[in-house]
Amino acid sequence: MDFGNFLRIFEVKYLFSMKDTHYISSEILQLDTLQTIISKNKIIALSEDAKNNIQKCRIYLDKKMASTDKPIYGINTGFGSLCNLKISTENLAQLQENLVKSHACGTGDEVPQEIVKIMLFLKIQSLSYGNSGIQLETVQRLIDFYNNDILPVIYEQGSLGASGDLAPLAHLSLPLLGEGEVNFEGKKVHSSKILKQNNWKPIVLQSKEGLALLNGTQFMSAYGCFILMKSIKYSYFADVISSISLEAFDGKIEPFDALIHNIRPHKGQINTAKQIKELLEGSEIINQIKQHVQDPYSFRCIPQVHGATKDTIDYVNSIFKIEINSVTDNPNIFVDEDVIISGGNFHGQPLALGLDFLSIALSELGSISERRTYQLISGQRGLPAFLIDNPGLNSGMMIPQYTAASIASQNKQLATPSSVDSIVSSNGQEDHVSMGANAATKCLKILNNLERILAIELLNASQAIEFRKPLKTSAFLESFLKSYREEVPFVIEDRILHYDIIKSVGFLNSFIVDINLISKNLT
Repeated sequence: MDFGNFLRIFEVKYLFSMKDTHYISSEILQLDTLQTIISKNKIIALSEDAKNNIQKCRIYLDKKMASTDKPIYGINTGFGSLCNLKISTENLAQLQENLVKSHACGTGDEVPQEIVKIMLFLKIQSLSYGNSGIQLETVQRLIDFYNNDILPVIYEQGSLGASGDLAPLAHLSLPLLGEGEVNFEGKKVHSSKILKQNNWKPIVLQSKEGLALLNGTQFMSAYGCFILMKSIKYSYFADVISSISLEAFDGKIEPFDALIHNIRPHKGQINTAKQIKELLEGSEIINQIKQHVQDPYSFRCIPQVHGATKDTIDYVNSIFKIEINSVTDNPNIFVDEDVIISGGNFHGQPLALGLDFLSIALSELGSISERRTYQLISGQRGLPAFLIDNPGLNSGMMIPQYTAASIASQNKQLATPSSVDSIVSSNGQEDHVSMGANAATKCLKILNNLERILAIELLNASQAIEFRKPLKTSAFLESFLKSYREEVPFVIEDRILHYDIIKSVGFLNSFIVDINLISKNLT
């Protein structure tokens, strides 16, 4: 693969070259479609079908409320364990506003703004199906926030991952009322100021609307989608960087032969072996005669380990594909069947289990990466100890491996499943919860740590492969390394390597990838 083509595929400018409209509809939303919408900064709008679905459901609910005195959960009753307390008709709007305000109890660090934007999108998508009883005006205001990058300030802590992501979604909803804060044009401002600037009046919530906004899995789903998009990217970079390490360690190509993988045909394993062979095509280093019989597992088992992570990403992607095309609030309104049913679609168990599985798989990518870094600095295969001339006077790459080991160990701790935990809330009414929100925030930390571990491996592998000259690796990897060397030069004598690690992270992070292209090639 030519590195020039690689850059043309993944260059940031390419993805931001046009700004058009995506219409929210009942058409199945794919992860790569979501990535395109976000990365190309498309504006969004409701399709005519979506508008009709929303309005039809709202009209039905208004008529139903006018013709019945029966208690309907969350519409004319209290919430949670207060579900048996009926609310008078004249207080229904106040009930919904009180719900949003009282549930805005988030704390901790702010949710990254790119994830908040995905939350907005997914909440709009879920409301568009016409099972939530929302006002069209309310959904349109959320779209206005999205299109103008008016991003509510939301906090990481507060959701149990059941009854929906109540606290985070309450903070998402506050600006509709002119309450809470938003991030806009690089500043945090009170939402009332933004409403005034745009000549928007606060939304007056009608029956059911507060529940429609707060019940849902959009916090967990947004984290999951964001992590999946980056996981696909770093799964690919793990293959690229491990190929450089394999070359630097003078590793063997035989473990990547298709004959081996076809008799144990895990999809990710087969595709990883194929990918590594393609990355090394034309290499002088890989084709030279080897003096050793076998490589350590961290090199020899790249297809098996990286491949298992790819298969996990593929599986978790299938879970989130269902979720982002679903209605996850409560109760659900079925206009054609003339029923309103209180259920549990807000429960995040599928997402919690998937995020825990993904956390383990990403942690393993970091674990095997750190082991390759360790092998490279060990003074084997003709490489100098710690990959530096005059070791002793110079410590070279000794301590970056410490850093990678520390981060890899932290990932193992973070990969302890959240979904095996539960805690009773709402006076016993909500007696089993998914803890999917904790799984989501932990998984993002693991992903960020993986990025740093791979950056350290790249720093070491690029240093080690210099000692193989005048032999060259493949044309693609030579081009990749040339580009990297423009950011991080060869280490001749000791310097502050913190800056090299930061630049290496920046180099990897600078690529915005076409996940659809990578997915087709790798899974």
